[in-house]
Amino acid sequence: MSTAGLFSDDEAHHKIAALQQQIQGMEERVAQMENTTRSQGVGVLSQLDALKSDLAALRGQIEVHTHDIETTQKRQRDLYVDLDSRLRKLENVGGVAADAPGQVDSAKPASSDPAPVGTVTADESSAYDAALGLFKSGNYQGAIDSFQSFVGVHPNSQLAPSAYYWIGNSYFNLRDYKSAIANQQKLVSQYPGSTKVPDAMLNIASCQQGLGDASEAKKTLKNIVSKYPLSNAAELAKKRLASTK
Repeated sequence: MSTAGLFSDDEAHHKIAALQQQIQGMEERVAQMENTTRSQGVGVLSQLDALKSDLAALRGQIEVHTHDIETTQKRQRDLYVDLDSRLRKLENVGGVAADAPGQVDSAKPASSDPAPVGTVTADESSAYDAALGLFKSGNYQGAIDSFQSFVGVHPNSQLAPSAYYWIGNSYFNLRDYKSAIANQQKLVSQYPGSTKVPDAMLNIASCQQGLGDASEAKKTLKNIVSKYPLSNAAELAKKRLASTK
């Protein structure tokens, strides 16, 4: 299971960035022409009108791409949250010790991890699901606050790695890429055996791209492929690497 480059549509983002650069250049030309109009008369007014029309069209394209990204992100978010919940229930049915159905998350780390330990209590599961519900509804700041409260109260919970994962993705959606990276790195460093590590690294790569650090993003994607070759995240990482060649 993977975030599928969760909440990232690289091609659409590249298109938007290119359009924004075009708009910036055209706005500068419009400003220059408006300045020269005063000294050269009205001969350039038709050119100004044409440029302004082009600007309006470009802004319209950006709105379309932005809407497409938001629609895709919502669809991916709903799908992944649903899969996350189903996997927890399946693992519980498969014999993982827990106090109630659906209380064990897929992020249970290997025995080499310092934490979490023990089983998931009903209170932990309820608090986690409530925070996840905020994320699914698009209340990212609320999800951050709730998940941070969760790890504060239950630092050794089996759900702690997942909590950091969703904190990171919430920050990503708020475009606070540095905070997103910091929380995903907590997951990677503190819970190296968690099944969510590859997805966390994929989100880190998306954040690095958001910060304009294509070189680091490429390194992260290569690490995913190298360290977790059988994960869905690795397949997505390969596609991203191929698209950058």
